[in-house]
Amino acid sequence: MLRRTVLGLLAAAIMGVAGSGAALADEAKALTVFAAASLKGSLDKAAQLYESESGVKVAISFAASSALAKQIEAGAPADVFLSADLKWMSYLVDKGAVKKEQVIKLLGNRLVLVGAPDFSKPLAIGKDFPLVEALGDGRIAMGEPKSVPAGKYGREALEYYGVWKAVKPKVASADNVRAALQLVARGEAPLGIVYETDAKAEAGVKVIGIFPEESHAPIIYPIAPIAASTNVSAQDFLSFLNGSEAQAIFKQAGFTVLAGS
Repeated sequence: MLRRTVLGLLAAAIMGVAGSGAALADEAKALTVFAAASLKGSLDKAAQLYESESGVKVAISFAASSALAKQIEAGAPADVFLSADLKWMSYLVDKGAVKKEQVIKLLGNRLVLVGAPDFSKPLAIGKDFPLVEALGDGRIAMGEPKSVPAGKYGREALEYYGVWKAVKPKVASADNVRAALQLVARGEAPLGIVYETDAKAEAGVKVIGIFPEESHAPIIYPIAPIAASTNVSAQDFLSFLNGSEAQAIFKQAGFTVLAGS
């Protein structure tokens, strides 16, 4: 009787160790992705599809590219970085956190001026266009112009048309482009500068105008694995996002697909 009890306990212990090992193996497969806030929605859908096909869980942290890059530099445990501009990816390349040869230019986007659905003032984007007058006592919502990619693109565009100096005191800076979008959608700012894909995803705003490409640096979303990551799924996930299934999701959201398989 004692012998059977001891054997049973040993078997249970072995099974427990085996079960713990399997759990650790599953946990090790999880992929952590740091991505620009403007990808919320479309990247979620692509990640869910990848999970269903690969069995690898994908955890995504969305924020401004600037904030994410600083976190990665500080050692945050990310496996993949998807930025809303080339500069913050280059920043990590310079810091040794990303290998230059592994960077892929994945997506493109357009910059738009948005307002509430009932915004009716005539406002055509052009040299010295009356943006300040259109704002009245209100403010223009945009990502922080010195660091957030959408804010930097917006500042470039307003400088290009000669209105930045007058508009600067009326800027309502946001931590990321989606936060700027919500300021307009909630009626807290009459106008905002966001990406076209953001405007498409929010029924509470309408596009007033599109900033021509020549008014700002090209809007490019680069992606790369983090050099310190040992997750074998990182490169596979990059290849998936570069494939036809994920591309269809991004196109539906309004992005331009730059890379292809």
